[in-house]
Amino acid sequence: MSISFTDPKSLDHAALEEGTAFAPRFDANGLITVVTVEDGTNDVLMVAHMNAETLSLTLETGIAHYWSRSRQSIWKKGETSGELQEVVELRTDCDQDCVVMVVRQTGRGAACHTGRKTCFYRRVMTKDSTASLEDTGLPKLFDPKAVYGA
Repeated sequence: MSISFTDPKSLDHAALEEGTAFAPRFDANGLITVVTVEDGTNDVLMVAHMNAETLSLTLETGIAHYWSRSRQSIWKKGETSGELQEVVELRTDCDQDCVVMVVRQTGRGAACHTGRKTCFYRRVMTKDSTASLEDTGLPKLFDPKAVYGA
């Protein structure tokens, strides 16, 4: 079974922004941006993309599925690492061109392929008009080489 969505072109402005029809507005590449946050803490775990198929799979299974732009393939989050994301809630913004997904992070609690809880483990710092990155000190919850190989 596949979840169907309303075509956003079939809706007027008011229906798109105030109505009850879920009409995701995919970009020219057929993708929609998804911000994934952890249930309970509201920590931003990652930002990724979905196409219509992965959005449908996510809603059908209750497990996060994304579209890997680098591999050009479906990416079931945690399929290799065991760090599945169980969907608690999916929200869309006012004009339905991005979504926020609230998840329960399973496994060791790492959403990032680097083994950390979140992909946002560095902060941008500036000094003498130069920007650089500083590690925030988030520990690795697993060894990526042991999980994914060299």
